Amino acid sequence: MKKSTKTLRLVQLGLLIAVELIFAYTPLGYMKPAGLEITFLMVPVTIGAILLGPAAGAILGGVFGLTSFSTCFGTSPFGAALLSINPFFTFLVCVGPRILAGWLGGVVFQASNLGAKEKPREFSFALTSLVTPLFNTLFFMTSLVLCFYQTDYIQNIVNVLGATNPFSFVALFVGLQGLVEAAVCWLISGILCRALYPVLYRNTVAKPVAESASENTAAPEQKPEL
Repeated sequence: MKKSTKTLRLVQLGLLIAVELIFAYTPLGYMKPAGLEITFLMVPVTIGAILLGPAAGAILGGVFGLTSFSTCFGTSPFGAALLSINPFFTFLVCVGPRILAGWLGGVVFQASNLGAKEKPREFSFALTSLVTPLFNTLFFMTSLVLCFYQTDYIQNIVNVLGATNPFSFVALFVGLQGLVEAAVCWLISGILCRALYPVLYRNTVAKPVAESASENTAAPEQKPEL
């Protein structure tokens, strides 16, 4: 990859980080219909994972996680309660799942395009846009249960919800909101990525889905760069 291409990728990643921060610290990142609080914070993560690859997805997931952790210092009562119990576990729960979700989103996109020669398969955009926010919810709730389920604070929530085990707690705690967030991310990210991908890579034959493979094999000819 040429230096100019790397610079362009860094600029694109920087723009997505800026969008992530705007979503995190302004009302633009949230929608509150019918008592729910739907966040758009996984949208830039998913877009980065698809357009720029797993590493970019992980970085954007880390930014999401750090902004989430920052809310534990006053703006989120739930986060503040976890922070008072165990700061290290709180950091782990906030940041770790988001990094893993962003990285795996990029891996899923690449894996779903193995063997694709000139352009990504159409279903890969929808698939990645759906599984990435689902990964986020799954990993976040799993880490929350592993780190805090036995604490008095979470047990009080368990009793209020009427949960009988960790699985029912996850279902009741996430509920409809998690499914709506996944649907929103799937719709927005899928549409944006499908429109942006051919624009960003209009001058290349080998897309990012093929770059990891091309690095391990000798190419018979130089592929055009951005």
